[in-house]
Amino acid sequence: MNEVLKKISDIGIVPVVVLDDAKDAKPLAEALIAGGLPCAEVTFRTAAAEESIKIMAEAFPEMLVGAGTVLTIEQADRAIAAGAKFIVSPGFNEKIVKHCLDRGVPMVPGINNPTGIEAALELGLDTVKFFPAEASGGIEMIKAMAAPYTAVKFMPTGGINAKNICDYLAFDKIIACGGSWMVKKDLVAAGKFDEIRALTEEAVRLMLGFTLKHVGINCDGEDEAVSVSDSFDKLFGFTTKVGNSSVFAGTFVEAMKSQGRGVHGHIAIGTNSVARARHYLETVKGAKFIEESASYKGDKLNAIYLEGEVGGFAVHLVNNK
Repeated sequence: MNEVLKKISDIGIVPVVVLDDAKDAKPLAEALIAGGLPCAEVTFRTAAAEESIKIMAEAFPEMLVGAGTVLTIEQADRAIAAGAKFIVSPGFNEKIVKHCLDRGVPMVPGINNPTGIEAALELGLDTVKFFPAEASGGIEMIKAMAAPYTAVKFMPTGGINAKNICDYLAFDKIIACGGSWMVKKDLVAAGKFDEIRALTEEAVRLMLGFTLKHVGINCDGEDEAVSVSDSFDKLFGFTTKVGNSSVFAGTFVEAMKSQGRGVHGHIAIGTNSVARARHYLETVKGAKFIEESASYKGDKLNAIYLEGEVGGFAVHLVNNK
């Protein structure tokens, strides 16, 4: 996968932005970055699009600013000159796709059927936009098309919102979703960038789905671990289950048979995507991680510890599923 698209995958949500006035570009970008989404697809539906891309790209070089609704080669060239790092179109235009690829800029054309996928594959693409997503059959249609095209990834856009985004992102063939519910035009026009930041934070937390999975307690040997687990079993009915390195009381308490990470033990925080949660915590919250603690299921990051402790407990992320 292209490096820019890999970064988009790490972010998970691409805010689809329509700007009527370029003066709103900088405060909007600030709100998105502060909210945890350092990415924007600025649509070429307005005269302010080109200047808005330029302002965002120059003020925030770390931000992934792209151009959407690109319908001509001339628009693509203007967007790239302004600083767009990726190009998105609602449909598949072979000439525009080839032009962008020749210029070394990733292009994500819109498709909603197998014929579009095959046209993309013919040009060497491995990622396509599925548009309009909900009107074209939604996540079930994507799953049906992904079955014979196992190497293709999707970026669905159109009808995606807070109610359905997690259903889309749960499918591993989807790199990210485009959405506009956190950057509504009326909020931008009214200058309500604090509200946009809050909606962006809400979208990120919804996507990541942080939960408390379990608490690990360090014990001195298996006997103490079983005793701790049995105490929770007797009190709350958390059934004891003895494992190789620990004893679980239900799914909420893990009694370690030996001293593990943390003075007292560890706390496991569940998330819908450890990879995206790690990216968010590193880039937005400044957290650091212990690389050698990472574990994988296949090529998917499944768990990793943060550096440091909280109240004497080490903290690690783990996938919810």
